[in-house]
Amino acid sequence: MDILIIDDDRSVREATLMAVESLDHYGEGVETSAQGLTRLREDKFDLVILDLMLGDENGLDVLSAIKKQNPSQPVVMFTAQATIATAVEATRRGAIDFIEKPFHLERLRHVLALAQKTRHLETRVAELETEVRSQNVEPQFSSQDPSVQSVLDLLFRAATSSASILILGQSGTGKSVAARAVHAASHLKDKPLVTVSCPSLSKELLESDLFGHVKGAFTGAIKDHWGKVKAAEGGTLFLDEIGELPLELQPKLLRLLQEREYERLGENKTRTAEVRVIAATNRDLEKEVAAGRFREDLFYRLNVITVTMPSLRDRPSDLLVFAENYLKFFAGQMKRNVKKFSAEAVRCILSHPWQGNLRELRNSIERAVILSSGPEILPKDLPQGVQDANGSTGLGGRAGVPGVGSMITLEELEREHIRRVVEATPTIQEAARILGIDAATIYRKRRKHEEQAAAAAAPAADS
Repeated sequence: MDILIIDDDRSVREATLMAVESLDHYGEGVETSAQGLTRLREDKFDLVILDLMLGDENGLDVLSAIKKQNPSQPVVMFTAQATIATAVEATRRGAIDFIEKPFHLERLRHVLALAQKTRHLETRVAELETEVRSQNVEPQFSSQDPSVQSVLDLLFRAATSSASILILGQSGTGKSVAARAVHAASHLKDKPLVTVSCPSLSKELLESDLFGHVKGAFTGAIKDHWGKVKAAEGGTLFLDEIGELPLELQPKLLRLLQEREYERLGENKTRTAEVRVIAATNRDLEKEVAAGRFREDLFYRLNVITVTMPSLRDRPSDLLVFAENYLKFFAGQMKRNVKKFSAEAVRCILSHPWQGNLRELRNSIERAVILSSGPEILPKDLPQGVQDANGSTGLGGRAGVPGVGSMITLEELEREHIRRVVEATPTIQEAARILGIDAATIYRKRRKHEEQAAAAAAPAADS
């Protein structure tokens, strides 16, 4: 934990810092309430240890100021003059415990353990609140499709073990939903589930986010930081898009998996971690290994239990169930009297390929609920690409939209394919990955297509 000590007695402050650090926590000390309140505005601390007699100030008033600034901030009072009256008043104002001076290390250990347990409970409550909200919008982790049911059965059987699980599948197929479901079905369900998004940070920041760092490890590292491995202690560490993990960090992850050991960035002290690892990726890791972008030994260490989440188009029997769940959720959230899909809208939904999977479906239904003007979702309420799905003009083609086998040029087919992939993916980078080109090429091609369309329209305008 990160602990802020506010005490005007330098000897007590330094002794407490030494004790806190000996118990493997980060400590920082300040002398005045003003300095303490400033640090609490600047940074997040898991616990404040506050002196009851802070110079000329009453620590209880400082406690009230801290709670006014951040009502959820845990505070323990530090005093040489503990009485029942002050204990009751401190509790009334929000303190979670007392430490008497001079303190014993065991007493401090007990209080820090209580604070850590309180923090874990609050985290768990927040996770449950998020889970309850997400259950109203995310599709149930079930399927009507027999082949999908076998995948889910394997996942839930593996959930009760401590083995690493690797979840493969296209973007938007529900890999993170699967990871949460596995954790919830496991013996670790009451422990933390901590997610690390591998593509979201630079190599240095990702290493710090994962393993933590010590003060001065890099520019901007102004204090010690415990990483997500520590935060997931005793629970589950979910590595989202593991295929994006930089090659330089892969040996450190392999060591964590094999030896349960790691070091914080800038630190030589070896630490142990008891975490269950679930990883997910939309990449073909065997191809990544062959290309030298992913370590073979790490792949085999992750590849204990592997499942592939099927794409939405491979589970048509689930499609309308998911669509209706989204409709019910967004209609309730927006207080719209939208009850169902029209028959034409159902045909559009069933005909569309849903290359963006559940993410594309969710966004499409949200849009439809916003734009609907009656109790039914009509085709006109759906995105243009989904509207066009009702009918076929060639392999992969739709009414009025070119597809493979249509009597068109390759350039026209390329233009339509790029347009559909860009519409179906959350970012240009993801579209570029699917298309096998870089993002700059997509921008160039789109600009070229727009210029060609403008040029073609110019003669018609002149006439």
